[in-house]
Amino acid sequence: MGKTQVIGMITAMAASASLSKSQHAHADGPFNFSPFGSSSPYPNVPPQASSASTPPSAGSAEPPPPPPKVRNDNPRTTSAGFDPEALERGAKALREITGSSQAKKVFEVIKKQEETRQAEMATRAAEFKALQAQAETAENELQRARNQELVKLQEESSIRQEQARRATEEQIQAQRRQTEREKAEIERETIRVRAIAEAEGRAHEAKLSEEVNRRMLVDRANAEREKWIAAINTTFDHIGGGLKAILTDQNKLVVAVGGVTALAAGIYTTREGAKVIWSYVDRILGQPSLIRESSRGKYPWSGLFSRGMSTLRRTDKGSSQNGNGFGDVILHPSLQNRIKQLAGATANTKSHQAPFRNMLFYGPPGTGKTMAARELARKSGLDYALMTGGDVAPLGSQAVTKIHQLFDWAKKSRKGLLLFIDEADAFLCERNKTYMSEAQRSALNALLFRTGDQSKDIVLALATNRPGDLDSAVADRIDEVLEFPLPGEEERFKLLKLYLNKYIAQAGSRKAGLFNSLFKKQPQKIEIKGLTDDILREAAAKTDGFSGREVAKLMASVQAAVYGSENCVLDLNLFREVVDYKVAEHQQRRKLAAGDKSIE
Repeated sequence: MGKTQVIGMITAMAASASLSKSQHAHADGPFNFSPFGSSSPYPNVPPQASSASTPPSAGSAEPPPPPPKVRNDNPRTTSAGFDPEALERGAKALREITGSSQAKKVFEVIKKQEETRQAEMATRAAEFKALQAQAETAENELQRARNQELVKLQEESSIRQEQARRATEEQIQAQRRQTEREKAEIERETIRVRAIAEAEGRAHEAKLSEEVNRRMLVDRANAEREKWIAAINTTFDHIGGGLKAILTDQNKLVVAVGGVTALAAGIYTTREGAKVIWSYVDRILGQPSLIRESSRGKYPWSGLFSRGMSTLRRTDKGSSQNGNGFGDVILHPSLQNRIKQLAGATANTKSHQAPFRNMLFYGPPGTGKTMAARELARKSGLDYALMTGGDVAPLGSQAVTKIHQLFDWAKKSRKGLLLFIDEADAFLCERNKTYMSEAQRSALNALLFRTGDQSKDIVLALATNRPGDLDSAVADRIDEVLEFPLPGEEERFKLLKLYLNKYIAQAGSRKAGLFNSLFKKQPQKIEIKGLTDDILREAAAKTDGFSGREVAKLMASVQAAVYGSENCVLDLNLFREVVDYKVAEHQQRRKLAAGDKSIE
């Protein structure tokens, strides 16, 4: 069986070799090479082909010859080009090999040659695949590099476009800002010119009104004086001429009694008329009854010299005491700077005739809200007026009228007026409260009506311990909100030094007048021993939670303890004893307040 397969394999190999040689010869040219024999490379051309190739004569009408047949120049091959001699030789060689004693070895050699050829073909195929994969990898790398370059070019183009777009937008924004600045400058100049014109008009109008009022008062006073003079002259004439008639004529006596009675009635009528006129003048020019304290006098002409001297004295005193130009007010540095900024802004607002900004001061009691409002008005160059919210409720139905009188009076201030309402939540609380009376609600509505628009004459400053109780409409009218917390340790130290100097060091050092020096006993000067800054810092650390008012009361208690001693000396032990007592009292008061809240 194995031999039959080998014989078939050899036969097929011989046939394929013969076919390949024959085809190769046909492909390369017109030459045929015999694989097993030698033949002439130049085939013989028969004479029939030569004669057939001659063209026919011109005059013949014969049909065209048929196409030439394929000619076999090698007599050993078939017309298709297959040479059987090679197959015969292969079969002969196979028979010889089969008959030989080395046929097995020959077959093994042939088998090994075939395996070697197959291995070589597999190796070449693998190499071809490797080359093909390498070529594909190189092509992929090249394509990836091209894609990366394309992406990079696209990113650069996008970046350039984005930069161009941003540059265009920035240019547009710069032009817009420049236009807005120019517009704002034009509007500011227009507002300034308008404010100056309005201020000049108001000043001229106020001047004319003041001259008219003064002329009317002078004329009225002259008329009253002439009337009184005429009445006095008439009275004395009647007295002088009537005394004689009374003594001689009974009828004249009756007339004299009637005249005296008429005179008394005239005097009473004149007095009551003067009261009515004075009340009218007081209502127009006088200070409203709601004002508890004001830097303005009760009347425009009253107390000019005294107020000027007190202002100078307060300014010198405030600047010399603590060196900050803020009087007796000791606040946290950030809050103090904020109040100074508001004072400067308010002063500039008044000079430019712009609307004022309303303020709200809130915080625990005794933290300096009222004192800060005074200093704010003084530094901004405004007049100052103080009222309390608790004074409105007892007025009842007159509260609305009094509030309107208050705002009318405040508008007459030439410098502008800071109206400070302490305990504002007393009548500016929420209108939906059940315990709020109709009069209080009307008073609140009156204040909201007068503060509906921003004023150029009045700065409204509200102070409260509970800002959450204020009506929402009142809170809407507030432009600046300042919190006044309890003083820290550094602020308490400064307050202790301030009130030590005020109540202890300067006590008894004031210069009394001549009358006081003669009839009044001079206070004894207090001697201070061993009270250093370290002791004051120790006291400041102990008084945690004290307000500014409690610190002032503490130093007043120290002063009282010193005056209660025999030698009027403040030493370290006495100071510490008073501080410890006041600290314990403060803690007890806080416990009581906490207990009341828990009971509620």
